Amino acid sequence: MDWKDELDEIESIVVSSTATASSTPELEEIKVAHLGRKSKLTDILKNIGDLPADERPAAGQEMNMRKKKFNKIIASKATELEDSEMTEQMEAGSLDISLPGRKSAVGGAHILTQVTEEIVDIFLGLGYKVTEGPEVEVDWYNFEALNMPPEHPARSLQDTLYVGDDREAVLRTHTSPVQIRIMETQRPPVYVIAPGRVFRRDVTDPTHSPMFHQIEGFAVDKGVNFSHLIGTLETFIHQMFGADRRVRLRPHFFPHTEPS
Repeated sequence: MDWKDELDEIESIVVSSTATASSTPELEEIKVAHLGRKSKLTDILKNIGDLPADERPAAGQEMNMRKKKFNKIIASKATELEDSEMTEQMEAGSLDISLPGRKSAVGGAHILTQVTEEIVDIFLGLGYKVTEGPEVEVDWYNFEALNMPPEHPARSLQDTLYVGDDREAVLRTHTSPVQIRIMETQRPPVYVIAPGRVFRRDVTDPTHSPMFHQIEGFAVDKGVNFSHLIGTLETFIHQMFGADRRVRLRPHFFPHTEPS
C-alpha cells in the first residue's frame, strides 16, 4: 500500500469515527489517535524523505492538505458537540445563564503606596512640587555636595551599599541628593518634596530592612525662617493624623546638617 492509499484509509476512518462521536472527550481521543505524534499520519509525514526526490514536493503538499482537512472535520464536529452539550446543560438546569457573571477580584495599591500618595497630596495642597531622582547615585550628590566628605563622621551612620569597586556609585542613602540636583537646575523660589526608596545597611536586626521609603521636603526662598518650618510641619501633622493632635518640637543633633 503506497502513501496515497494510506491517506485515503486514514481519511475514511477519521470521517466515520468523527461522525459517530457522541462527546468531546471521545472526539479528543479520535484526534490524538489519528493526528497525534504517535499516529499513522505522523509516521507517513516522517517518511517523506524516503520517497524519490521528484515525488517529495507533491507528496508533502498532499499530506499537509489532508492533515488540514482532517483537523477541519474534527473541529467542525467539536463545535457541534459543544453546542449540543451546552443545550443539554441548559435544559437540565445545571447552567443558569440568567445569573450575573462573576467579577474578577481587583487588586489595591500597597499600603506604602497609599500612605505616600496621601502625604504627597497634602504637600501639593501647600504649594510644593513633587520631584524624583535616581536610586543609584554618585558619591558627590549622595555625600560630598551635602557637606559630608569622606572623613565626615555622619558617613559611619550610613554604612552604604556601593555599586562597583571604585565606590563612586552608591544606592542612595536618602532622597537628599534631589535637593542638589534641583538647586543646580532651578532658581529660587523652590518648594519641593522628594519621595522615593532609599538604601542603608546600617541595621542588622530582623526588624529592619536595608531598603525603606523616605519623603523629604525643602524650601528655598527669601524671607523663609524657622517659623515657616514649624507651620508646615504642624499643618501636615494635623491633616495627616487629625486636627486635634498636639505637637511638641524639641531639638535633636544631626551631624550631617549645618546648622542643626
